[in-house]
Amino acid sequence: MSQRIKHVLTIFVLVVCMLVMCVLTGALRVGSGSSMPDLDPFKEYGYFVTGILYTLRLLTLIPLPLTVCNILGIVCFNCYPSTPVLRTSLLFGPFVCFRVVTKGTYPELVKRNIQRNIDTCMKLGLTNFVFEVVTDSAIGVSKSAQVRELVVPDKYRTKNETLYKARALQYCLEEGVNILSDNDWIIHLDEETLITESSLIGVINFINDGQYEFGQGVITYANEEIVCWITTLADSIRVGIDYGILRFTMNVLHRPVFSWKGSFIVANAGAERKITYDFGHEGSIAEDCFFALTAWKEGFKFGFVEGEMWEKSTFSVMDYIRQRKRWVQGISKVILSKSIPFQYKGGINLMMIAWVVMPFTVPNIVLAPLFPLPLFGFINTVISLMGGAMIFLFTFGALKSFSHRRHILFNFALCVMILCIMPVAMIMEAIGVVWAFMSSKNSGFHVVKKDVHETPLLSHV
Repeated sequence: MSQRIKHVLTIFVLVVCMLVMCVLTGALRVGSGSSMPDLDPFKEYGYFVTGILYTLRLLTLIPLPLTVCNILGIVCFNCYPSTPVLRTSLLFGPFVCFRVVTKGTYPELVKRNIQRNIDTCMKLGLTNFVFEVVTDSAIGVSKSAQVRELVVPDKYRTKNETLYKARALQYCLEEGVNILSDNDWIIHLDEETLITESSLIGVINFINDGQYEFGQGVITYANEEIVCWITTLADSIRVGIDYGILRFTMNVLHRPVFSWKGSFIVANAGAERKITYDFGHEGSIAEDCFFALTAWKEGFKFGFVEGEMWEKSTFSVMDYIRQRKRWVQGISKVILSKSIPFQYKGGINLMMIAWVVMPFTVPNIVLAPLFPLPLFGFINTVISLMGGAMIFLFTFGALKSFSHRRHILFNFALCVMILCIMPVAMIMEAIGVVWAFMSSKNSGFHVVKKDVHETPLLSHV
């Protein structure tokens, strides 16, 4: 089946998901009036309870702009693009530095993935590269022309007292440490990130096109061994959002309106050195978000990178919740920062509000069927369409993540599992949000477990 036909069918499924939600909520039976004209909620539930129910129901409209951007990303760009093909020779390309920042907690994982990624580069024929492992504790990576290990000194302090991963990233940019010229390129990877041939080709094409200083592509989380099915399925929404919001903002707006991820970042070395990572405490937890908005403020442009890289979801539900907690706390600091003007924070402000109200909107899963409310037809339709789009993003993200398992029975079972896991994922997200704001102080940069076979040398940052 051709990529174009698959894409058309994907759009058809998106429309079906939204229409089904409209049928289930009664939105399609509504003219210009309410969906339940015979029900008087004030008599049925009382004024106070009715007011709360309406408030909770209407709060679900807050992520509407996010939903629109996701739909545009899915509809406007082929969801089944052809495998990227090199458009230029590898002989004359720029020097590429793959930078991996680690606490040194999982040395064997880092060594193993570095070697696998080097093998991918060599298989493609790329030779003008280096893997730079930046670590707080020496892990003994074998030295070679393709590998450089940088141990961040304990006494190293940035000018603005930046902490955690941002501190290590800033150390790489210091005079006497940095070995890159302004025309070289940096590919930021996490410890567990695996490069695929398609993503490597996408990176090389992106660099050689020379249109943008920064770029990012899709990451999937269900390749090879699945450690925790709950978190892996819950992370399907992240894959759906990569195909939605990320593609739309990078391909059309060329700005990180809703921020970006901390891995699979393609950055021009000269541009990165101009921005730096020395953001102080306010940019130490969500350094990726702070960096992206600062780059946008400085006038740099962003583009989408073809191909996908592989990572793993968190290995436990608690690590999943702690990860969301850190994201909320870190992005909150970015929002409150005076270093970034308000006009560059509209997207993350909206995203944060949607996060904050999640503990109040998630109960609608139970409250909506138990306490039906009459709503104006337009509002009910919009809420229903948003719900259908959310179901689609979860399901599409899961099918993309497990695309290597093509058996029709498995895909059917996967869709059923996604429908079951969706409310669980939303509850886990809501718990992370509540925990983030209930914490009396910042809990630091929590390092999640990343290797099934290795006992961590350090448990916390």
